Amino acid sequence: MPQITVNEAIGQALAEEMRRDDRVMMFGEGVATKRQDLVAEFGKLRVRNTPLAEGIIAGTAAGAAATGLRPVVDLLFAPFLCFAMDEIVNSAGKLRYISGGQFEFPMVVIAMTGGGWTVGAQHNHNLEAWFVHSPGLKVVMPSNAADFKGLLKSAIRDDNPVLFFVDMPLGYVPGEVPEGEHLVPIGKAAVRRAGTDVTIISYAKMVDTCLQAAGQLAEKGIEAEVIDLRSLKPLDEEAILRSARKTGRVLIVHEASRMCGVGAEVAAIVSEQAFDALKAPVRRLTGPDAPAASSWVLEQAFMPQVEAVTKAAAAMIGEVAETA
Repeated sequence: MPQITVNEAIGQALAEEMRRDDRVMMFGEGVATKRQDLVAEFGKLRVRNTPLAEGIIAGTAAGAAATGLRPVVDLLFAPFLCFAMDEIVNSAGKLRYISGGQFEFPMVVIAMTGGGWTVGAQHNHNLEAWFVHSPGLKVVMPSNAADFKGLLKSAIRDDNPVLFFVDMPLGYVPGEVPEGEHLVPIGKAAVRRAGTDVTIISYAKMVDTCLQAAGQLAEKGIEAEVIDLRSLKPLDEEAILRSARKTGRVLIVHEASRMCGVGAEVAAIVSEQAFDALKAPVRRLTGPDAPAASSWVLEQAFMPQVEAVTKAAAAMIGEVAETA
C-alpha cells in the first residue's frame, strides 16, 4: 500500500467524495487557499474561503445541510468552536430530533487540536468531550492516515453532524492507505496490538504513545493490548468490554484533561459492565486541568508520555502481584 501523510489522506477523501456526490461542498477559514487543487477541479462555488466568523460558517453549514447539501466546514483550531456552539450544538445537533426526522443535517465540522505545535492555549484545547456530551452529534478523532481518510469519507456520507478532530502533530505523519474505495465505519474501535495482561485504551496521537509503551512493557514480560477508539461517539462498547474482560486491567490514556473526559465514560462503562472481570481498579492517565502552554518543554510535560504510560500499566500488574 502507498504511504501518504494525514493531510494528503484528508485531501484524497475530500476529492473522492466531491467527485462521487455533487452535493458535497467545502467552505471555511482559508480552505480555498490551502486546497487549491480542489478549487481547480470543483470550482469556486463548491470550495470557498469565508470570513473569520465561526458562528456564521457553522450556521450556514446547518442551513445548507437542511436544504439537501452535504457541507464540510473547516474552523481551523478547536477553541474557535466556542464561537459556533449554538449553531453546532443547539441547531445542527437537535433539529433532526425536534423536526421529528423531517430534516437531516449531514455536515462535517473539522477542527485541529492537541499539543505539538506550541500554538498556545487559545489555539490548543482538547474539547472533544464537550461534543460527545451533546445529543445528536457524532465525534471522531483518528490516529493514522488510513483512518483519517476512511472516517472522513464515512462522516461525509453520514446523515448526522460529525465533529472531525485532527490532532495537529499527526498532519505530516505518513502512513499506509489502501488504494481504491476505503471506508472506516463510525463507531468501531481498532485493536492496534493484542495482549493478555493489561488493556490500554486511547485515541488520536496518544495511540502511538501507548504503542511505544506497550513495546517497553513487552520487554518486561507484560503483554499490553492497545485499543484505538477512533470514534468517541458512538463508542464501541463491545470492543472496550471484550478487551477489559480478556485482560482484567484497563488503563485509559488521553491528552484532554481528566475531569469529565472521554476516559471517565470509558471507565464507567468498564466498571458498570465488566466489574466482575477486573483484577485491578481502572486507571486514567490524562492531561492536567490547565490551559496548554506555548513552550515546547512545558507542552511535552502537559501530555502523557511513553514512560508515564509504561509506569502506570506496570503498576497495575504490580498491584495484583502484591495482593495475590
